[in-house]
Amino acid sequence: MIWLHSSAEIEFLRARWHTDPCYAFYGVDGTTCSILTYLSQVEDFCPFRLGRNHSPPPWRHRADSNRGKAEVRTTLSALYEVMGNSSGPAVDFIRSRVERMSERWTRAAVRMRKSSSQTLSTQMRVLLYPGALAGSVGRRFGALVDRGGPLGELVQWADLSACLTILGHNLTFSTSRRLLHSLIGAAPGRGSCPIQRPLTFDLIYTDYHGLAHLHGAMGMAFLHYQCRFRILDSFGTEPAFNLRSYARGHGYETLWGSWGLQPLQYMTMFPHTPDNSFLGFVSEEAAEEERQPGSYGKERMAVIYGKQDYMWQDQSEYVRAISEEMETHATVYQPPGLASNLPSFVRNHGLLTQEHFVQLLRRAKVFVGLGFPYEGPAPIEAIALGCVFLQPRFHPPHSADNNDFYKGKPTSRKVSSQHPYAEEFIGNPHVWTVDVSNRTRVREVARAILLTQVKPFTPPEFTCEGMLERLRGYILHQNFCSPSVPTWPPESALRTHLGPLGESCVSVCRRSSLVCEPALFHHLNGPAAFARLSIGCSSMGREANHLFPSYSPWGRHCVLQQEPLLFSCAGSDASHRRLCPCRAHLPGQVALCPDGL
Repeated sequence: MIWLHSSAEIEFLRARWHTDPCYAFYGVDGTTCSILTYLSQVEDFCPFRLGRNHSPPPWRHRADSNRGKAEVRTTLSALYEVMGNSSGPAVDFIRSRVERMSERWTRAAVRMRKSSSQTLSTQMRVLLYPGALAGSVGRRFGALVDRGGPLGELVQWADLSACLTILGHNLTFSTSRRLLHSLIGAAPGRGSCPIQRPLTFDLIYTDYHGLAHLHGAMGMAFLHYQCRFRILDSFGTEPAFNLRSYARGHGYETLWGSWGLQPLQYMTMFPHTPDNSFLGFVSEEAAEEERQPGSYGKERMAVIYGKQDYMWQDQSEYVRAISEEMETHATVYQPPGLASNLPSFVRNHGLLTQEHFVQLLRRAKVFVGLGFPYEGPAPIEAIALGCVFLQPRFHPPHSADNNDFYKGKPTSRKVSSQHPYAEEFIGNPHVWTVDVSNRTRVREVARAILLTQVKPFTPPEFTCEGMLERLRGYILHQNFCSPSVPTWPPESALRTHLGPLGESCVSVCRRSSLVCEPALFHHLNGPAAFARLSIGCSSMGREANHLFPSYSPWGRHCVLQQEPLLFSCAGSDASHRRLCPCRAHLPGQVALCPDGL
């Protein structure tokens, strides 16, 4: 007997089984019997006939769970081994960064080992798959590495790899789509069918490109295992853009969103989107002697942040104003045989290796932002080496509404400067944000910087210890495969705030020197939360919308969240007062709170 709900799938396969070789691989030949066998034994879609034993298909079985404890390693030799089979300019950059920073990772590991408070976690089997480095996209990306292309993502992959190795986990690294298919047990063909066996990886770190590659290789097993994915996503993915049906119906559909993951599975470069998890990276650091009082002397020189010609467009007067106060140096890629378009008063060193670039920053007094690239690692590293970061203020703020770079990205953020983290979390005297169209003000700020002695500064969350502590917390406590509500951070960390009309929970919490914590939203999603704040609700509704839970003073209407994937720190609307789950954080470590350790 065939259930009625299987009939549509049977007819679909009868018409389409020949379009993907994976169906034939699993024994489908177009007959009803072969299709029923496939749907029962491989997809677990149709039930067996009465009287037959039924067991889940192979890909639903549990993989061997006999694992040891993850003990802190004081060497990165295991990482060098797993990266040995990958090559190309991008992978070479990742490997060289790991090698260059290996002593710092080792020192941090030794300190972590000595800490008696560190509880051993289960050793995870982890796949690192930077999808942007695979195939033709990867070849195009790699070609830009030596021409001034973006390196921020590669910095993150290098530091994530080192961090997971030090934490004692079992890593596999690949930039090959073909090897990915082998590692996950994909069936031969075009990815319409489930994988052949249980997924052997506890965690898969990838990016949006890699997520698409996994989706195209796993069939219906993708949904079963998507809770194990962690997505490196520099600029963040807000909940309104993440749920496909909601995004499509409310005008939030973009090229990159709509995967329907838990928003905390997306991992950002900076802590700008608390709906996501802040992964970060490890900054360069000043030598010990450079951090001693009296050793902060710098040359009267500025290094301009911008490695390609187009980044300098319309900025000549701004750079000229700075050059009138100090020497200006550049590190712009110069294609062979082409004349430079840079102003004559700028000394261009050409594209430098990271080592030589760091040496230049050690001499410089100022690191000057031109407005692009947005939110890269370089300003944090310059500040760590004792530079002052001078950057443009954006008025109006840049967003998807007025800026091509942000169009299509799954975020509604409004960026007020080139590097909001540097502006908001570090600030003066290390960071100055100015209206670059005001030449007089630019020169005044340049003179003020020259008169200010600034010591090197690294936010703790951008040190080896900070990243190890943060990632260890995520691996120990974030379990997106559990049907239970989150228990980390604990409810004791919750500080409930009712925001004003039109303000997001990101802003509400930050105004009280707190951070919005989406994992605590479920504690506020009931009538009791409104009662505790003495809010008299004339009506109580429940709706799937990224603005809820919230309170509308017109009619005193309280609304709860119906769809947990839409709990959002970022949502705001002029007619709603958001009910916000705020929490404290450790000094210099936004991702962690005292109650959560």
